[in-house]
Amino acid sequence: MTAEDRTRAGSAGASGLVRPPRPRLDQPRAPRRRLLPEYDPEAFGRFSERIARFLGTGRFIVWMTLIIILWVVWNIFAPQNLRFDEYPFIFLTLMLSLQASYAAPLILLAQNRQDDRDRVTHEQDRKQNERSIADTEYLSREIAALRMGLGEVATRDWIRSELEAMVKDMEERRLLPHAESDEGDR
Repeated sequence: MTAEDRTRAGSAGASGLVRPPRPRLDQPRAPRRRLLPEYDPEAFGRFSERIARFLGTGRFIVWMTLIIILWVVWNIFAPQNLRFDEYPFIFLTLMLSLQASYAAPLILLAQNRQDDRDRVTHEQDRKQNERSIADTEYLSREIAALRMGLGEVATRDWIRSELEAMVKDMEERRLLPHAESDEGDR
């Protein structure tokens, strides 16, 4: 019996059916084939933002106006056999509709990406504000504790007033022992 036969016999159940080999868990799966093409959403988002930024400029308006004017002038004044869009300009209308149908979703995609960035920025600002408030409250409590501690600590003015009082007291005592000694002699 060869090793291959033993493997088959070992993977066969009591019914003798051969089980498919188990996938190895220590190795990544082979990539699946997809029907739709794959794309990088970030690259597509950046591309849509560039288009949306361009569509929102005066340069786009000027170029679009020039193209439409050239289109209309060409299709009115060009020789009959060179015209590609006759008077009602149906092809021009179709092209403008096509441009608008692509521009609108690209602009919305760019706005959604900007909203996501704004949301992240807002969240970071909120967390920073919370930290600032917590720091301010901590510092307020520390200042209050220092003020309470200073109430028990001798300040320069208090010490000066106490020393002045002691000096006065000592001067009065110097005067009093002489007065007391005179009284004691009598």
